[in-house]
Amino acid sequence: MSSKSIWVLMALILVSINLRPAITTVAGAVGQLEKGLGMDAQLIPLLTALPALAFGVSAPCGPWLARRLGAGRAVAVAMLMLAAALTARVLAPVLMLPGTLLAGVAIMAASVLLPQIIKANQGTGWWTGLCSMSFGLGAALGAGLIQPLQHLWGGSLTWALAVWAIPALLAAVLFLGHGGVRTAPVDSTVFSPASNSVPTEVMTTGAPARSSAYRGLRQQATAWAVMAFFGLQAMLYFAVTSWLAVFLVSKGMTAGDAAGLLAWFSVAGLPASLMAPVLASRPAVLKVMAPGVGVLIAAALFCVLTVGGELQFLMVGVLGVVQSAAFGLGIALVVVRSAGPQAAGRLSAMSQGLGFALASLGPLGAALLHDLTGSWDATFWGLAGISLLLALAGYFAVTGKIVSVGDSGVPARETQSADVGR
Repeated sequence: MSSKSIWVLMALILVSINLRPAITTVAGAVGQLEKGLGMDAQLIPLLTALPALAFGVSAPCGPWLARRLGAGRAVAVAMLMLAAALTARVLAPVLMLPGTLLAGVAIMAASVLLPQIIKANQGTGWWTGLCSMSFGLGAALGAGLIQPLQHLWGGSLTWALAVWAIPALLAAVLFLGHGGVRTAPVDSTVFSPASNSVPTEVMTTGAPARSSAYRGLRQQATAWAVMAFFGLQAMLYFAVTSWLAVFLVSKGMTAGDAAGLLAWFSVAGLPASLMAPVLASRPAVLKVMAPGVGVLIAAALFCVLTVGGELQFLMVGVLGVVQSAAFGLGIALVVVRSAGPQAAGRLSAMSQGLGFALASLGPLGAALLHDLTGSWDATFWGLAGISLLLALAGYFAVTGKIVSVGDSGVPARETQSADVGR
């Protein structure tokens, strides 16, 4: 590997690490926001939903920047925007909501371009794997370091949150110096997982053709099932990361220990996020895995709700494993249930655009159930119910017809068996 490739890979890893702390740092300190930052307690549920909502509406921002600046410079701009958002949102309570929304837009703009840069630099599967692992690592660091950083800064929650602007600035500098690779313009249908990246061929079709293709896609039940699976697993992820620490504190755990378990939730799932797509490539495994992961999440949520003491560490780890497996499977379904690159690109845009918008309801719904009942029991039972819906979506996603979109923008005649088990 050349020295330039090493620098580009380092830049990609650093960017990937930056794409979760904006969410998990707030989740790790959500119980302190009212006192530490003077934020209105009634706005906190909305705050937890904003990142997912921003992901759902801002997918075209990255390709738009790349067409004008090149993908590398566009990522650098997104990192600068992220640093500014992380700093601005803690300067005053009134800036917390718009700052978090801007951070979500910056995260999506950067993550949508990572596959293109990996391909432009002829990156191997290890590049994608390292970037995927870095997402989870960033999530764990954001949650796990919030309390130590607050202690380091003399109890200041403001500085403990704002300090994450520094690695974002470093990522921008590294990309401007070594990762500013100009690549061909990208279509807004390129993969945009604010998470793992699955490289596909970039399709450059006109607006009328894209509109016709999307109409054809929306007529296919499997496409809706894949979208539902991705959106429901993301809804569960954002709900859990937003309120798990608060729930653990309500059970008598200290804020520091609760933040540590939230970090453990992310760390425990790192291997699963890599292995799930590999296992999903085997049709017989996929037929069981897709509905099974939803059932396992429901069981893990029940265990987290009911167990206590040292077993909580184990159960939170299990929840992290199955939740990360669902995420990896959500990405894999886009690939294995599509007839080709064009169909995969369209399906990715649909499943992640609509899916993240759906996911934004998770934190809000969890908080609403808690407020209405005064207990976390209803919230966890509600999330378990969503997990069973996830299992149902997984079943239809792997048993329906292959998603296919022809060059003319209408569903193409299928040339392969729709039964994933054959």
